[in-house]
Amino acid sequence: MAGTLQFRDHDGAQEAIRKQLHTTIFSQAFSPGGKYLAVGTSFGEIAVFNISASLSRNSNEEDMKPTFLFKATDGPIYCLTTTDKFLISAGTGDVIAWNWVDVLRKTPKVAWSLPIPTNRYGLSNPEVNSLAIESKDGGKRLFAGCGDNNTYIWDLESGSLVQTLAGHTDYVHSVALKSLSDQCVTGSEDGTVRLWDLRTPQEPVAVIEPYSEVTCARSEYGRWIGCVAVDPTDDWLVCGGGPKLSLWHLRTFAVTTVFDTPGACQQYTSFFEDTIISAGSEPYVNHWYINGDRRSRVPCTPTSVCNVTINSEAENNKVLSVVGSSAKVDLCTNFGYKALSLTVC
Repeated sequence: MAGTLQFRDHDGAQEAIRKQLHTTIFSQAFSPGGKYLAVGTSFGEIAVFNISASLSRNSNEEDMKPTFLFKATDGPIYCLTTTDKFLISAGTGDVIAWNWVDVLRKTPKVAWSLPIPTNRYGLSNPEVNSLAIESKDGGKRLFAGCGDNNTYIWDLESGSLVQTLAGHTDYVHSVALKSLSDQCVTGSEDGTVRLWDLRTPQEPVAVIEPYSEVTCARSEYGRWIGCVAVDPTDDWLVCGGGPKLSLWHLRTFAVTTVFDTPGACQQYTSFFEDTIISAGSEPYVNHWYINGDRRSRVPCTPTSVCNVTINSEAENNKVLSVVGSSAKVDLCTNFGYKALSLTVC
C-alpha cells in the first residue's frame, strides 16, 4: 500500500515538473489599483498573484505562488486586459470577461462573452492575438486583433459589434489606440502597419511597410510585425518584428530612429515616460531613449518575452512585470534589474 502511494506521488510530481517546463505565459494584466496581477498561460489557466504580499519584507515561498488559479478556457490565453470592473481574456474561443470582485473572492464566473464572427472562409472563432480597451465620451470600446486578418470592435455598453477593420492579408498581431483622436493602429504578419480612422473604417488612412525600408529590413527574419505602440501625444509610433524595431513620425510617416536589436525579433513594445520598452526573442528587456541609445538591458528568466506591463496606477509597490516562455513571472521594482520571480506552477 505504501509503495502504491509513493508511486502515485512520484507520478504526480513528474507531471507537475513537465507542466512547469512546458508552460508559456502569453499575457498579463494588473487589477485596478495595481495590487494584484493576473497572468494567462498556454494551458488556458489564469493565475492571480498578490503583488503587495510578494514584495513584503516578510514574504515567504508561498507568497511567490498564485493566491488563486483557475481554468478559464480549453486553449491558450494569448491576451488579457482590464477595466475598472472586469478582467478580460481571449485566445482561442470567445472573448470572456470576469468580474474582478469574483476573481479575488476565488469564485470566478463568466460575466459576459463576445464571440468572434465567422469569416468569409467559414472559420469560426479565430484566435485573438491582441486586445485593447478605449474609454471615450462615457462609453467603452473593445478592440480585438485576430487570426482571420481582421480587427473587431465592440461597444461594451451594448455588447454589439460596431466595426470590423479589414484589409490585412495575414493575421493581426498587435493593436494600439491613439489617445487624442478616433484612430487605431494595427500590425500584422503581412508586414504592414495600418493606421485607421474609425470615422471612415473602410480603408486605412496610411500603410507603413518597415520591411521595405533599407535601414529596418532583415530578410533573414521576414517581414512580419509583432508589436506596435503609439506615444501619448499621438505623434510617434514604434513597431518591430522581423524588421528592426523602429520609430516613425505619424505626421510625415517617416522612419526617424532604428534601434540596434541584432539577432532578436521584438514581440512587445511600449512607451513609458521618456523611454521605449521592448522585448522579444531573447532573455532581456530593453529600455531605449528616443534617439536610439540603449538606456538599459535587463536580464530576465524567459528565453523569449511575450509581454511586459507596469502597474502604473499603484500608489505603492510599483513594478515592471515580465512574462514569456517560462512558468516564472519576473518583477522589477526599479525597472533596472529583476528583484524576484513568481511561479505559476
